Amino acid sequence: MWWFQQGMCFLPAALVVWTAASFIFPYITAVVLRHVDPFVPYISDTGTMAPERCVFGIMMDVSAFLGMATMYVRYKQVEALLGVDDLKLLRLNCIGLWVGWTSSFGMCVVANFQKTTIFYMHLVGAILTFGFGALYILLQSVLSYYMQPHIHSRTIYLLRLCIGFWTLGSIFSIIMYTSLIGVDVPRKLHWTPGETGYTAHIISTISEWFLAFSFISFFLTYIRDFQKINLRAEVDLQSSHLYDWTHGHNPASHHNSRAPSEVSPLLAGTT
Repeated sequence: MWWFQQGMCFLPAALVVWTAASFIFPYITAVVLRHVDPFVPYISDTGTMAPERCVFGIMMDVSAFLGMATMYVRYKQVEALLGVDDLKLLRLNCIGLWVGWTSSFGMCVVANFQKTTIFYMHLVGAILTFGFGALYILLQSVLSYYMQPHIHSRTIYLLRLCIGFWTLGSIFSIIMYTSLIGVDVPRKLHWTPGETGYTAHIISTISEWFLAFSFISFFLTYIRDFQKINLRAEVDLQSSHLYDWTHGHNPASHHNSRAPSEVSPLLAGTT
């Protein structure tokens, strides 16, 4: 059995690979078509003009879905590992899920509201994505602290904590993004060395790329954990038919009153 066939580890692996591709493919397209400068443009700039904005939007929406699925599996795993007694950590785990889903929703906003169309909505999406994303990483780091060493190693906790600090340090890009005085940031796609705001622009764009990859690299730490969990969906039918019998027939004369049930591996939670 290959490593990605073990448990649910394909989810975080797919999330990281797909999201990285969501940044790289639009970047290559935008550079080839000369829509942006090749040297570290804003990630948003690579998804501003057609056709790359179409690719960027679709791929980021898929990334948001993969992110929500990965965070849900993590939530169910932590819930099962903690049991029902530790209410404080269970509550923190639930908060982490909603914070993570808010971050994933922000990805959809960023992908579908280009900065050249509705800039303030694009900025709100970026704040939701990276701000709540950084908070999600810190919450998971806190959970990891309380779960080590009896559930996982101290190394995992320290690794997640370091990525959290890396993410917080890179959030500087969000501040720089809106503080270039005298520059029309929403519509400016090409920069010349030496012009007003160029240095701040370079610092901002490098920080933004660091921020994006620090965020998605956090999910690499889930791969080994997800090798030890499988989820399933349970179908519990309330009837053996789909008719509305309240207006006439007695279903017992046609079918057995006991409804069949079905269990398939997908979404309920076992570890």
